[in-house]
Amino acid sequence: MGCGASKWKDPGVVRRGRPRSVGEVVVFLPGLRVPRTVDFPQSLGDHLDTSTVERLSALRATVVTMAMQESAMALKPRRRTTRHGGSGTANLLQALEEYLPVLLGLVKESSDLRNKVQFVWANQEDDSEETSMADAWYEVLSVLHLMAMVCFLQANSLLLPRSYGDGQGPRVSEESRRATVDVFLKAAGYLDCAVNQVLPQIPPEKRRALPVDLVEGNLKALSLQGLGQGVDMQLGLAIDNPKATLAVKRRLACEMVKYWQQIKDSIPELPLSDGWAKKHTLFVKWKYAEAKAAAYYFHGLILDEGNTEKSQEMAISSLQASEEFLKESKRASKAFHSTPPTSRISTPFGTTKHLLDMIPKETLSKLQNNQDLNTQERPSNTGVSQIITPPPPLPDFPLALNPEEYELPQLDPLL
Repeated sequence: MGCGASKWKDPGVVRRGRPRSVGEVVVFLPGLRVPRTVDFPQSLGDHLDTSTVERLSALRATVVTMAMQESAMALKPRRRTTRHGGSGTANLLQALEEYLPVLLGLVKESSDLRNKVQFVWANQEDDSEETSMADAWYEVLSVLHLMAMVCFLQANSLLLPRSYGDGQGPRVSEESRRATVDVFLKAAGYLDCAVNQVLPQIPPEKRRALPVDLVEGNLKALSLQGLGQGVDMQLGLAIDNPKATLAVKRRLACEMVKYWQQIKDSIPELPLSDGWAKKHTLFVKWKYAEAKAAAYYFHGLILDEGNTEKSQEMAISSLQASEEFLKESKRASKAFHSTPPTSRISTPFGTTKHLLDMIPKETLSKLQNNQDLNTQERPSNTGVSQIITPPPPLPDFPLALNPEEYELPQLDPLL
């Protein structure tokens, strides 16, 4: 039925306009891709026994129903959260995991079924509303991408403030932040598998026809986002841990900068007229600036421990740089949340809260204690208006966080 991706209209699907608001966003995902119904009996009825076709149809139908429900929930401005990120996402992830081994039977080496079915998915970030491709590897790629995005949904739910009935008000618990590190690594693992194990199976002419969600640069950027946000959670936990040293915090912050730099380099050039694409770009800008603010802040605190005039000068320039990057991150955050579909800023916690609280105070304090190094007037209520000297280079640490290893499951023995 053709090799490339094509537009496809499902007469049974009611078209909805783009959402005006998607609620509180801590973890960005570029809209869910959801599968549309396909007719397995028509495509495979002459090649597989009836029970196998029915099983394949039932498994995918479950995925379609759950994905449609979860997509509708994800786009609602007020999404109710639970302690572990929501049973809906957990059930969808399980359904995808049960479907994948059976689906892989269509692409095994001895099978001639790979191109028999036209698989159809709806895209929220691509120009076309639906794309289809007669290649079971395209379906595998789409399933892995959805599994990763479901993990991002779970992480976002876990990182929204909730009440614990202890009189302290809504907050993001340490338990939730620790749990999201594993969720982020799992998402990165799915995407890493998609890039390294699945994309190479798809011929170049078909890869050029993939929707923007599934292009290699986007998959890599989202995988790296999982790692970058995982390190962010680790840094926030280290900040709250009185036993964690400044050196540990600086290392984590510098690693976070490297992850977001790689994301910035990997993300494909998306059409900024599209709301999701513009939000994606602004999210990367926001988190990259925030990561640099954290790195220069902790670097400045360590340099400030030196006794030489040179170290004091470098400490001040590092702290000034951190304040400038913090301002940049706040501007990017505001632009991100105001870009349609609009979103709400969640209550700051972890790394973000610490930076907002401490950077302006620490920078002002160091300038007041080192008037001889501050050659420009700085009103106390306006922050640093200009960096006096270029900040010193940040230390270069090897990246420690890696995706959770994920291998495609064994083929279902019935196929």
